[in-house]
Amino acid sequence: MAAFLRPRAIPPKPRVALVAPSGPIAEERLGPAVEGLERAGFRVVRRPDPDARLGFLAASDEHRAAELEGAVRDPSVDLVWCVRGGYGATRILERLDADVFRRARKPFVGYSDATALLLWQLRVAELVGIHGPMLERGEPPRSDELDCLRSLLGGGLPAPLSGCEGEGEAVEGELVGGSLTLLAASLGTPFEVETGGRILLLEEVAEAPYRVDRCLQQLEAAGKLREVRGVGVGQLTRCEGSPEEPAALEVVRDRLRRLGLPFVLGLPFGHGIPNLPWPVGVSARLEPGRGRLVLTEPAVEGA
Repeated sequence: MAAFLRPRAIPPKPRVALVAPSGPIAEERLGPAVEGLERAGFRVVRRPDPDARLGFLAASDEHRAAELEGAVRDPSVDLVWCVRGGYGATRILERLDADVFRRARKPFVGYSDATALLLWQLRVAELVGIHGPMLERGEPPRSDELDCLRSLLGGGLPAPLSGCEGEGEAVEGELVGGSLTLLAASLGTPFEVETGGRILLLEEVAEAPYRVDRCLQQLEAAGKLREVRGVGVGQLTRCEGSPEEPAALEVVRDRLRRLGLPFVLGLPFGHGIPNLPWPVGVSARLEPGRGRLVLTEPAVEGA
């Protein structure tokens, strides 16, 4: 499998462009988060219209695509960072120029709805991205999240991500994944998730257990779960059902056992706390016996 392009490492005090390719974020939430990032040493390029919105979107498709691509093109920007998820990233993908992303090789950070952008960037632009925290909490990422992100984007290998349980033999492969619903939604599109020989990481928020099962069934029917080397499961936040239903974690565990896949559950990423970053398209080792995920190569170049 050919290696993907890696983004360039960030400097000690990076200039970061904040973008909203999906849903809107109010100034009262964005402002404190920006102040926290600046105290942490980031030089922030703020969105000129943070309160702009168009229904459930941060702005029109044209505006959001231009904002994202403009940040990627800007030679003074070291890092492009999504402010929040929601919905809308899939609507702008056909408007983006993959060559622009390849030439710029900017680290791009986001999760949740940004899963679509990370999949597009990997599949279409053939460029590694970072599944990591955003600013939707109304505060900057926690110190452990920022420390891990700085290490990752500076060319280091952060400490392993530790889960709560695992089964199966250790496996190695490139990482891919993100929001379970976005992974399922990618099927049949130009940015469809590719799982062959890879380690699939997934997380989800506010989906009932039967909906989690439906997404897993869709991935399995498409052959995606039969191609993976192993699966790492992050946080399944607010994925409760009725008392009569199995828990979402049980649904996932049972499916992975039935398929005979090595897995680790309870990895610290997703919509809960902490949301530690990991690189999409970089090799790692899943160690079920030790309940952890270990990066085996850096996510960036030029450190």
